[in-house]
Amino acid sequence: MRLKTRRISVMLAALFVAVIWLVVNPASYEEIFTPVENTGAENGIRDFDAEAVTVANEGDKLATDILEKLEVKGRAPKTGYSREEFYDGWPIVDGCSLRQRIIRREFGDSAVLDECNVIGGEFDEPYTGEHRVFENKTEIAKIQIDHVVALSDAWQKGAQYKDKETRYKIATDPLNLLAVDGPANEQKSDGDAATWLPKNKRFRCQYVARQVSVKYKYGLWVTEAEKEAILRILEKCPHEPAIGV
Repeated sequence: MRLKTRRISVMLAALFVAVIWLVVNPASYEEIFTPVENTGAENGIRDFDAEAVTVANEGDKLATDILEKLEVKGRAPKTGYSREEFYDGWPIVDGCSLRQRIIRREFGDSAVLDECNVIGGEFDEPYTGEHRVFENKTEIAKIQIDHVVALSDAWQKGAQYKDKETRYKIATDPLNLLAVDGPANEQKSDGDAATWLPKNKRFRCQYVARQVSVKYKYGLWVTEAEKEAILRILEKCPHEPAIGV
């Protein structure tokens, strides 16, 4: 009984010393409980960066300002392009497919889940502007995840000169991903702002702002025609913020 009491006393004393040490050394406390960043390019697993898809607040960088910082050049050859140069499928993010996480992000509170999979919900589809309601996973399977800056376009405007890890980030960054209408996405193909814009005119400002933000973030360039097309859109919304940069 004495031995048990002595052990309890020792444990309490050690705990008291640890608490005092953490109070005196708050930086050590943060180090213990701050999660290590997981980029996961090698194993296809990384953390879902919610901040990367948050629209900038008032006072942050404007899309027009970011656009002026982009280099203007012609397209490089498409030679050597393939999606596998960027990634080989949707990675697993915190235990769930990135595709499912993007759909869940767009559906918000309406998302009906079966573990990782979204099996129901509704959202305002950005490219057509239509409100869509999905009642089962068969319907949801028709949703496509669009790369706002198409991978082929990124390849011809600087990505082919980046390392594999950077290209992987371009392909899997939530900033560059939207859940959209399949036919609209297929119509867009690998077009830039000079060749394709969403039918939904109310979304065009945010759409080009997101393209500009992705290109700025990853050091990609724009063509002269592309820049002019983006400027025409942003003239109607000069205070449109950049996103995630």
